[in-house]
Amino acid sequence: MKKQTPWILTAILVIAGSMLACRLSPFSISSTDTQPTPFTQTVPVFPTAQPQVVIPQGTGSLTERDAILADLYNRVSPGVVSIQTITAAGGGQGSGFVYDTEGHIITNYHVVEGAQELEVDFSSGLKVRGEVLATDLDSDLAVVKVDVNPADLVPVPLGDSDLLNVGQTVVAIGNPFGLSGTMTIGIVSAKGRTLESMREASSASFFSAGDLIQTDAAINPGNSGGPLLNLAGEVVGVNRAIRTESSNTTGEPVNAGIGFAVSSRILARVVPVLIRDGKYEYPYLGVTSQDELSLFLIEELNLPQTTGAYIASVTAGSPADQAGLRGGSIETTVPNLLAGGDLIVAVDGRPVRVFGDMLGYLVTNKSPGDTVVMTIIRDGEQKEVTVTLGKRP
Repeated sequence: MKKQTPWILTAILVIAGSMLACRLSPFSISSTDTQPTPFTQTVPVFPTAQPQVVIPQGTGSLTERDAILADLYNRVSPGVVSIQTITAAGGGQGSGFVYDTEGHIITNYHVVEGAQELEVDFSSGLKVRGEVLATDLDSDLAVVKVDVNPADLVPVPLGDSDLLNVGQTVVAIGNPFGLSGTMTIGIVSAKGRTLESMREASSASFFSAGDLIQTDAAINPGNSGGPLLNLAGEVVGVNRAIRTESSNTTGEPVNAGIGFAVSSRILARVVPVLIRDGKYEYPYLGVTSQDELSLFLIEELNLPQTTGAYIASVTAGSPADQAGLRGGSIETTVPNLLAGGDLIVAVDGRPVRVFGDMLGYLVTNKSPGDTVVMTIIRDGEQKEVTVTLGKRP
C-alpha cells in the first residue's frame, strides 16, 4: 500500500480513520441518465430489545456475576471452534463459531487466506476438514463449510450490536496463541470505529470497513474470527484486529487493550448473502475523508463547524461525482491539505458527527442502487444533495 499524506488515509468509499489494524493470525447526482443497477440484499431482523439476563440466586453480586459468566461459557463454548490452516507460507491458526446446523462456520477472511488445507476443531474433541465457501474482504469475513452431523453442531445466536452501549460487558471466546477455548472479559470501549478493509482499491489504497466495535477484552493472535458476546451469550461482533505498539519474542503482536470486532449488524447483512450468492456487494460513494480533524486543520479549511465529514477529494465518475459533491481544491498552509470541499453534516436526516457515522450508516443500511440524501455545507450555505449509490469497483 502506498503511504498517504499524514493528515489523511485515503480509501475509495470514504476513508477509514487513522487507526492501525493488526491481523490476529499468529503466523504470518448529475445530469447523466445512467443509474447503477439495483441490487437487492437481505436486511436482517433483530429483536427490538436486548434479551434479559436472568441472574441466578447467590450470596452476593460477585457470585451472581461468576454464575452468569460460567453459564455463558458452558452454553456458548461448544459452538466456538479452532481453525488450523496450511498455506504455501506455512501454518496458521484462528477461531470461528457455528452459524447454523447446516455446517456453516464464521471466521475472518485473513484466518483462511491462502489456505491449502483447513481443519476445524470443536471443543468436544471432534476434528474435521473444512472448505472455504465464500469470503468478503471488505468486512474481513469468511464462511467455512464442514460436513458434520447436525446433532454435533451448536449454533451461537446473533444479537443486535446496535443495542450495545459503551461500558457494557462483553466476552470473547477463542483460540489465542493456540490455547483453545479461552474466555476473556471486558467492556465495549467505543462503537462506530473504522479501519482499512482487506480489499485494495485501484488507487493502491484500501477500501474502508465501518461499524466496528472497540473493546478492551483481551484478544490476541489466534482470537481472529472468534465471537464477541454480550452477557446473554449472543454474538455481537467477530473479533478482527488489535491496535498495538509492542510484540513478543516471536514477533507476534501483544494485546494493548484496544481490539476491534466486526459488528453483528454487518455479519447479519453479509453472511446470508455470502452463503446464497458467494459474494456481497457494498455501497459505493467515492470520496475520501478522515474520521476526525484537529481544530488547527478545521481552521485551515475554514470550516463553519467542528463536526461533520469533510470531503477531501471526489473520485472521477463516482456516484459522489455524478451527484455534484465537491472535494477540496484550494491550497492551504498545510502541504497536501486542500480547502473548499463539502462538509457532510447529515445523511438521510441522521446527524454526521464524524466520518465513521456516515460510513456505518451506509454499510449497515444501504445497498448499491439505493439513494441517500446528503446534507452538506458548501460556501457557508446548507443544502441537500441526492446520491444514487453504486457498488464498489
